[in-house]
Amino acid sequence: MDAVVFQSVGKTFRHRPALFNWLGRERGGETIALKDVSFSAAPAEVLALLGPNGSGKTTTLKLISTMLLPDAGSVRVAGCDTRGDSGLVRRQVGIAIATERSFFPRLSARENLDFFAALDEVSRRERRERIAEVLSETGLEEQSDTLVMKFSSGMFQRLGIARALVKRPAVLLLDEPTRSMDAATTAHFWTTIRALAKQKTTILIATHNFAEATAVADRLLLLHRGELLADRRVLEHENADELRSFYFRMTGEIDEAALKI
Repeated sequence: MDAVVFQSVGKTFRHRPALFNWLGRERGGETIALKDVSFSAAPAEVLALLGPNGSGKTTTLKLISTMLLPDAGSVRVAGCDTRGDSGLVRRQVGIAIATERSFFPRLSARENLDFFAALDEVSRRERRERIAEVLSETGLEEQSDTLVMKFSSGMFQRLGIARALVKRPAVLLLDEPTRSMDAATTAHFWTTIRALAKQKTTILIATHNFAEATAVADRLLLLHRGELLADRRVLEHENADELRSFYFRMTGEIDEAALKI
């Protein structure tokens, strides 16, 4: 059974411009975040959702986590539909969003993780060991007793990933996970991702960083303006140039890395 299945999924956000709201008019607009997207992820597979800002990457992760529900089509996690079995889905999914700021600033990293582990029904008996493990996996051991209010953006980012990992999710969702990390921490994180995949965790990473996508993923899903343009397997480092060319040709972005060569 596939870990995640998208079947003809569509998602549209409807909104009213603030100016027209203030004037009391009824004009509005809509943004198509995803349009007829279908793909699947196998157990222990690492998928990179690759695309520029506004391509639908974060929306895809939120649909899997049940933070959003599809307007069309279906999303299934381990056979459970996100509409009808949302509770079962949430037990299997861990998600770290790049803008996560729901931690308690006057509690330490360890205390925050203990609180969220309890919410995720991690038993008291295994909680201490599990928290120690995720602090190590995210490189936060030395900051475990530091108040979160003193954390840098990169440390916040890592704490969000630790929170997603603490319940040992079958499916791990990561949104721009290395955006605020330095090079050494990023390299450590990539190693952690491959280790988690070997432990049978299915991982979906939303990123616009081509190098990151090819470094950690088994497959690349290229999203652009809400559409899935391509589903490519990362077989060997030798095909990286071809994949890079395809990505930048489809998105129309400038390949800054190539310009530096």
